[in-house]
Amino acid sequence: MSTKKYNPTTPSRRHMVAHSFDEITKKTPEKSLIEIKKKHAGRNNHGKITVRHRGGGNKQKYRIIDFKRQVGGGEATVIGVEYDPNRTAYIALLGHEDGKKSYIIAPAGLTDGDRVYTGADADIKPGNALPLANIPLGTFIHNIELYPGKGGQLVRSAGTAAQLMAKEDGLAQIRLPSGEVRIVRLDCMATIGQVGNVEHETTKAGKAGKTRHRGIRPTVRGSAMNPVDHPHGGGEGRSPIGRPSPVTPWGKPALGYKTRNKKARTNKFIVKRRGGK
Repeated sequence: MSTKKYNPTTPSRRHMVAHSFDEITKKTPEKSLIEIKKKHAGRNNHGKITVRHRGGGNKQKYRIIDFKRQVGGGEATVIGVEYDPNRTAYIALLGHEDGKKSYIIAPAGLTDGDRVYTGADADIKPGNALPLANIPLGTFIHNIELYPGKGGQLVRSAGTAAQLMAKEDGLAQIRLPSGEVRIVRLDCMATIGQVGNVEHETTKAGKAGKTRHRGIRPTVRGSAMNPVDHPHGGGEGRSPIGRPSPVTPWGKPALGYKTRNKKARTNKFIVKRRGGK
């Protein structure tokens, strides 16, 4: 995957870095695998804003991804690689031997005509999915299940890959992209390889409008608000926040505050925290 820069014909073009979409081989989605995606603008069923800075944006349709790798089963052929507006990674359309079609997260290097296989006896090649018990140590994987049969939940973003570190007593240790080492059952499925669209993180929007197209609305600084709206608000002129450290609109620490429950049931599955702690 590669990116492209633009000539500085306008101020917004000067620093813009966009996808070149070289990996894309199919431009229109499969009609049988798309659903209507409604907009909620961050509001719940009472109309209250529960997620700030959402709204507007271009119309999108949801692509149904086979995270479980259960459609068709066995061997399949890659029909095309497509863009998906709902995620950073590209997706690949598979054609199965029984005539069914399905979408998967497209690993790096997967192209039209490639064969991918799902099953315990699959080869160790990008795009193949098999249980962790059948994957050699040191292999890079993605789309990892946390619970057998639930479908991949870990490592699905563009350019990410986890590494299988150890196996013991029916459990595997996996080093995630964040550096966290986590325990997962050996009968969970994972896909071989790194997620495609590797250079996604090098792109730059270049203009505010591109962010609005994604459905993200502007963020206002707390220090620009009134005291009734934010703990940082108020004061004459440009005033400091008046606190030892920044806080959220609800008074919680905004920098380095751990939100994970210390009594979470799954804490026992985390061998090493990200950041080496």
